[in-house]
Amino acid sequence: MSDVHGAAPGSAETRNSLTLRYLGIYTYREAIVFMRTDCHICRSVGFTVQSRVQVSRGGRTVIATVNMVDGDLLAEGEASLSESAWEALGANPGDAIVVSHPPPIGSLSHLRAKIYGERLDEPAMRSIIGDVAAGYYSDLHLAAFVTACAGERLDIDETVALTRAMIGVGTRLAWPRSPIMDKHSVGGLPGNRTTMLVVPIVAAAGLTIPKTSSRAITSPAGTADTMETLAPVVLDVAAMRRVVEREGGCIVWGGSVALSPADDVLIGVERPLDIDSEGQLVASVLSKKAAVGSTHVVIDMPIGSTAKVRSAATAERLGARLTAVAEAIGITVRVLPSDGSQPVGRGIGPALEARDVLKVLRGEHDAPPDLRSRALRLAAAVLDLSGAFPNDAGAATAAAILDDGRAWRKFVAICESQGGMREPPTAGHRRPVVAHQRGRVVAIDNRRLARMAKLAGAPQAPAAGIEFFSPIGTEVEPGQSLFVVHAQAPGELDYAFDYLAGQQDVVRIEERA
Repeated sequence: MSDVHGAAPGSAETRNSLTLRYLGIYTYREAIVFMRTDCHICRSVGFTVQSRVQVSRGGRTVIATVNMVDGDLLAEGEASLSESAWEALGANPGDAIVVSHPPPIGSLSHLRAKIYGERLDEPAMRSIIGDVAAGYYSDLHLAAFVTACAGERLDIDETVALTRAMIGVGTRLAWPRSPIMDKHSVGGLPGNRTTMLVVPIVAAAGLTIPKTSSRAITSPAGTADTMETLAPVVLDVAAMRRVVEREGGCIVWGGSVALSPADDVLIGVERPLDIDSEGQLVASVLSKKAAVGSTHVVIDMPIGSTAKVRSAATAERLGARLTAVAEAIGITVRVLPSDGSQPVGRGIGPALEARDVLKVLRGEHDAPPDLRSRALRLAAAVLDLSGAFPNDAGAATAAAILDDGRAWRKFVAICESQGGMREPPTAGHRRPVVAHQRGRVVAIDNRRLARMAKLAGAPQAPAAGIEFFSPIGTEVEPGQSLFVVHAQAPGELDYAFDYLAGQQDVVRIEERA
């Protein structure tokens, strides 16, 4: 006679079995198993709060962290899971799970070595990233790895090893044509949504550009967040292929196609830590480009005192690292430095940035000229890098495709292929920030402006953010609106203005003589 999933009565599997109760607890990406403080398994095996355990159900397993509950939330013999663990196991309420010790994590010795400043060779990096992708690392382990690699703690060889390791644990797409084009921005510049213009221009020019984009890590919006206000971005690999084969391009969330799963896990830890280190940035960007099958990539690198890349020297070093690592994994890269002194366009936040993109694509009279010009420069570089447009014809070709409506029609077609186009939402609460003196705008703090937009709710509240009216050089009068804060809830609007009250020179104005 058998019991749980065919286990004999009295077996270790039966003794370690619990029945699932659904509690609906969200812990972002972290797998948690909730067990009673008097759980018989914990007493007999020695599991305590924060123990790492293996949870199994019907042939699926997940490595989870133990959290404990007291009282009647769980009955005797019951357990629950965080939402991410429910999904990983494909579980349903009432299912039986088996809780056991996880296999040893062999790569922790390499992690400890890196914490103490030792270099990691390629086998060590493969061991760490393999365990990360398998879900063996807790958030504490992940935070330790991210921190140990932050700053300048990864050299070129380690960055190449990390990139190759990330590629090795994911899926790598192949396409029946070449070249496969791509574009990426290093980030740190609010409103810089050029990808949503470059992709339809390049696709309309007859090239292939399967673009996977990220959600915000430290900013008020990532390209995937902004695109999602207009069309679905959560597509699997098969759906992404269909869109690209039909339209020549796509703009989807990279996390949904899981082409670089270890990087997705690391990004989930970098976000709350607000860490975006140089070596991991390079590995993150290039592993995803390799995974999606890109052969030629243009990288936009904004440089400014409050951008992610703050100096020409840093840009040169990062550009050299990107180029060297790309060459090592067989990708052709062109790095384009750009002005990072101020936001691009008027919108900061998913829906507000989407509106800027639509204005440029539709050729509306009030479209942000800086967003248009930046996108055309990048699109021209992508076309020229492809080799399909001789004599540097990329600039003229890109401008013609945007001006005659081909880019707009291609963008609509991509949106429809991804599941249907919609209009971005609007916020119900708005409050202006006005100038208190006459003068000229001479500097803008991108980081503090982005912080305000995040406190107003972006990107989780898609309509939240900032509508910006005062680029550098603007002449302003007392009472003139510098920017308007948008929020979906009054409390979030108050958070943003509470923060602003303690800041100076978010927009710096010099009085005229």
